[in-house]
Order: sequence, then C-alpha cells, then structure tokens
Amino acid sequence: MGEGFVTRDSKLILVGQVAGGFGVKGEVRVTAWTADPMALLSYGPLLRADGSVGLTLTSARPDKNGVVGRATEIATREQADALRGLKLHIPRDRLPEPEEDEFYLADLVGLQVRDPAGGVLGAVRSVQNFGAGDMLEIAPAAGGPTWYLPFTREAVPELHIADGWLLAVKPVEVGEREPD
Repeated sequence: MGEGFVTRDSKLILVGQVAGGFGVKGEVRVTAWTADPMALLSYGPLLRADGSVGLTLTSARPDKNGVVGRATEIATREQADALRGLKLHIPRDRLPEPEEDEFYLADLVGLQVRDPAGGVLGAVRSVQNFGAGDMLEIAPAAGGPTWYLPFTREAVPELHIADGWLLAVKPVEVGEREPD
C-alpha cells in the first residue's frame, strides 16, 4: 500500500498523494499507491483523512509515479501546488472484495494480537510503512506506548482475519535471551 497509515475508525484506504501542479493549465500530479494508477480515476471523489472531498479527478493520464490529470477543485497551477502533500483516500467499500487467501492491509487494523501461548498482547492500531516494509503498530492490551511488529511470515505466522485475531512472535530484543 505504501507509506502512510490506515485506521479502522476511518474505514478509509490511502490510495495516493497530491504531488503538486503540472504545466501551466491547472493540471495536478498525483502519486498513486494503487496497483493500477489509472484506477484513481474510477474511484470517484478522493477524500481527505477527515472524509471530506479532497480531489475529484475528471481526466488523467499515466505518469512515472502515478497520474497527471484535471480535477474539479483545481483551475490553476497555484491551486494544485497549494494541495501538495494532501493524502487521498477512498472508503474501503469502494474496493473489490479480495480473492480467497488475499486481504487488504487495512483489514488487519483492529485485529487482536495473540502470542504463541494464546495470551493477548494487544490489538493492531495501524499498518505503517517507513520504507523498509510493512509494520504493524500494536496497542498493548495492558496500556502504555505502542510498539511495532514487522509484518513478515516469521513475526506473524498466522492470520485469522475472519475470527478477529493474528498470531505474533515478537522478535528477540538485542541483549535478551530467547526463552527456553
């Protein structure tokens, strides 16, 4: 999905970000975080994080990192540049249902996180990517600061999305011993 995060509270999926104006006729460049950048045109209004309309693409053409297009909210390059950095979302229900054994990263948010002994470690608060792969932000069941778990097969060997939980194997911290 790319950088940024998704929360279950919003039910919004991050699909792109305004990169700024293009040319002098009010076109906007949008970086796409979708498998098919042109799909941004078919999603309807692209929303801000608060759910309000951010951008409504009326036409687009592929660009190296996404699309360049026209939007009803933008008439000038200055208006497009003013929106630079705006993260664009769509409601989760606008996406097709995933195939069997597939899921969207947003579907992990809210899942209970259990250790191999069945104990509850917490819940997935968000899915983030800081550039080195997807990380699950875990809100501990006992409270306190959140912590991150790499979203790898080693750290998350089992997903039970329909049942609302996943199995987590916390990596051994530097200086800690592995349990016997």
